[in-house]
Amino acid sequence: MNVDFLAHPAEEVAPKLLGSILTCTTPEGTVSIAITETEAYSGTADPASHAYRGRTPRNAVMFGPAGHLYVYRSHGLHWCANVVTGTDGAASAVLIRAGRVIEGQELARERRGEKVEGPRLARGPGNFCQALGITAAHNGMQLLTGASVVLTEGEPVPAALIRVGPRVGVSKAHDWQHRFFLTGDPTVSAYRLSPRAKPPATPGG
Repeated sequence: MNVDFLAHPAEEVAPKLLGSILTCTTPEGTVSIAITETEAYSGTADPASHAYRGRTPRNAVMFGPAGHLYVYRSHGLHWCANVVTGTDGAASAVLIRAGRVIEGQELARERRGEKVEGPRLARGPGNFCQALGITAAHNGMQLLTGASVVLTEGEPVPAALIRVGPRVGVSKAHDWQHRFFLTGDPTVSAYRLSPRAKPPATPGG
């Protein structure tokens, strides 16, 4: 994978990231996860984006360049990983919502809990990061040439397997069709409407 693959708006890159592989190596070992669910956030034009009100120390990585990892804490509980896309200076990122562990399953299960079933190891953005071992220390890391966190191409995903729906859990612009996922895949998270949002115009997956 090269930077040209990511140098486009988030809503264009998000479906293309399905099937790609994110690998994280820590002192504990290596875990690789094939991506099965993503969400696009379009920056200053997107009311649900962290960059909607402009650049801050927290969201600076979102403003580019493409190919870096943007990590943030959600609700003070868990980390979320985003792939920065688009052009330098224009905030754009794809949230990785779920995936299938393809390497390091035992380490992922140790991090998530022994009773967690395989399809649920990286189901949901917080679980995805926990299984990989991603924390705030990985924020801003280069994904294409880095050593500890690397994004690579996986097996191509047929267009017929990709579904589109509204985003999960956000109260603003929740009905934007910027969530992309593999139909019928057990690792994909369940759709949940934020209690602060009105029902979306189109139901999700």
